[in-house]
Amino acid sequence: MDENKFFREITLRICSSLNLQRASERTLAYIREVMPADCLHLGLYDPDINVVRVLAHICPGHWPTVPKTLTLPKGAMARVIQAWRSEPKFGVRNTFSDEEPDVRTMTRMLFAEHVSLLHTDLELENRRIGVLVLAAEGENRYREEHARLMSLLNEPFAIAMANTLQYQETVRLKEMLEDDNRYLSTELRHASGDTIIGADFGLKGVMQMIRQVAPLESPVLLLGETGTGKELLANALHAASPRREGAFVKVNCGGLPESLLDSELFGHEKGAFTGASSQKRGRFERASGGTLFLDEIGELPLAAQVKLLRVLQHGEIERVGGTQTITVDVRIISATHRNLEEMVAQGLFREDLWYRLNVFPIMIPPLRQRPQDIPALVDFLIARKSREMKLAKKVRLAPGTFDQLSRYAWPGNVRELQNLVERSLIQGRTTAAGELSLDLAPGLTPPVRESNPTQPILPFDEAAARHIRTALAHTGGKLIGPGGAAELLGLHPSTLRGKMRKLNIANHRSHRTDR
Repeated sequence: MDENKFFREITLRICSSLNLQRASERTLAYIREVMPADCLHLGLYDPDINVVRVLAHICPGHWPTVPKTLTLPKGAMARVIQAWRSEPKFGVRNTFSDEEPDVRTMTRMLFAEHVSLLHTDLELENRRIGVLVLAAEGENRYREEHARLMSLLNEPFAIAMANTLQYQETVRLKEMLEDDNRYLSTELRHASGDTIIGADFGLKGVMQMIRQVAPLESPVLLLGETGTGKELLANALHAASPRREGAFVKVNCGGLPESLLDSELFGHEKGAFTGASSQKRGRFERASGGTLFLDEIGELPLAAQVKLLRVLQHGEIERVGGTQTITVDVRIISATHRNLEEMVAQGLFREDLWYRLNVFPIMIPPLRQRPQDIPALVDFLIARKSREMKLAKKVRLAPGTFDQLSRYAWPGNVRELQNLVERSLIQGRTTAAGELSLDLAPGLTPPVRESNPTQPILPFDEAAARHIRTALAHTGGKLIGPGGAAELLGLHPSTLRGKMRKLNIANHRSHRTDR
């Protein structure tokens, strides 16, 4: 047998797959053409727990079934430990009549009776890797020439085994990372609050829209003032979608420097720019299979808007400094407190991108429009902050405080209310009875307007229609832009148009004039 050809053919087959069992099957099929071989066994001894891990075992069907791990018999343990610590060797064993009973027991766990064995210890870079055994039915099947060929298998099998072990460890760490990601995502949802306060009252309409769009793949645009809980609602939308097992990746478009925006969104290749010492995946790649939340999308520069539009149209990205096109599968949820329609009119936001994002807009009402949610929000915030501050005494709100809170405009919305609760707890504004006083700063509480008993009370729709007509008359029919009716009424233009359609209010001013 040409030893160089034998080594080359064996190396090609054992390195053909990271699945060691499949590669060993291909290798055994070739070895059978050269020498007797009914079985190939690759084992790894774990000295910490005294077991043998079976990495590959190919044998006839009537031979013993071998589990993934083998517990060593006590009598064989010392022999295996001694062999593991000694110099690597290879050899032939054509009979087992002179073996110790425990060693024969271990051999019978792996092979049939009356077999001949060829074995070699696998070592790589002075480190013991495992053992390779060939077995053939019958006694005295192997000769010294077979042993010489067997010695050639040490290096390719040792490399293949080391690569497989490294690959298995990488897969294990990847699975751990994915499991940790799922766990941390769950913890994040718990930390943010699984229960959305006001879901059955002030946010009832919003939650109904989220339930409608969550099972779909449509982009969602969350609109609302700062502090209204846009990120919390985006998280709830992701958790209710079929992508809930995927990643939920957040990008604060206003918090990234323009020079690093492309790298953060799309990633970069090694050496793409100074400081790029390794390849980096961007947020789109990390969110593939899940949801990407683009917070404060209105802060995105025009140059980045063009690249974002391409991703939304084609589902493809290119890393900075790279030429390979990478396909990504993400669902886009965007949010802003700015008026994107007005920004489009001013040339600050691309119209085509706005139409891509504005498939399903959801307007989140500010806190001043849902005062019925304030009691539940205050109770929730007091309980959470009390736990964080480890307050033993149960705290409740002082009588009359809710009336004061409901009259305040809350320009910072829920975030401002949260800061007020935390500040009051820090300052210790609690009585001996555990009552907490949430005193707003002087002059911030607007005066209560007394109702005029002589003025008739109109039905809500009629009063709303009259109010909108008054605003339109005041602006000369202008809907959007500075001084428009939407700005005067504190409404998003889309919301105002919807109310006008519902109330049958016609606006005769043309679209061009409106802009």
